[in-house]
Amino acid sequence: MNPMSMPPESLAPAPLDLQATLLGPRIRLRPLQADDGPALLKAAADGELWRLPFTVVPSASTVQTYLAEALAGREAGTVMPFATELVDSGEVIGTTRFWKIHRRHRKLEIGATWLAARWQRSFANTEAKYLMLRHAFEVMHCVRVQLTTDEINHRSRAAITRLGAVQEGIVRHERIMPDGRKRNSVRFSIIDDEWPQVQQALRQRLLAGGGQV
Repeated sequence: MNPMSMPPESLAPAPLDLQATLLGPRIRLRPLQADDGPALLKAAADGELWRLPFTVVPSASTVQTYLAEALAGREAGTVMPFATELVDSGEVIGTTRFWKIHRRHRKLEIGATWLAARWQRSFANTEAKYLMLRHAFEVMHCVRVQLTTDEINHRSRAAITRLGAVQEGIVRHERIMPDGRKRNSVRFSIIDDEWPQVQQALRQRLLAGGGQV
């Protein structure tokens, strides 16, 4: 039976594995650890990503706080932070996470995603998002997955649209960025009814790019 068609009582929140590893043919999303600072800094140095105005990427002066906040969220049960690794080499090329995990309403957000410059516009983001969406809908039984990006981050907005997510609107002054800018955020979502079609499209994209799923 499709879990999305089950009555609510049959989908009572099960114990949530916040340390799950999501494995694909070329990308592995494994639990972020306290000693990942050097690997994250090496990835972020490819493009000096901490200088970007529309996302928060750790620098040498902020990486320990960045990790501590992510791991505190995991301890609280609302965040699943991942290191994004290449399967072949084990190289860390970025990070991403589930956060705003709400077990009762079976929803979460995918966010805090960034990749080293040389891996942007490659298979890496598509495969990582496929793994995360599959885990969210098929393992965690989510009915809604939300994605939010900066209004001025046109590359990210296009990438989220290509996933098959639906733009729901712009949230004004949704957060204050490290430089003090009041950020307007664009909110997207994919719901459980849409997942089969989104999954098929993502599988086709990965196969067309020479990958496997």
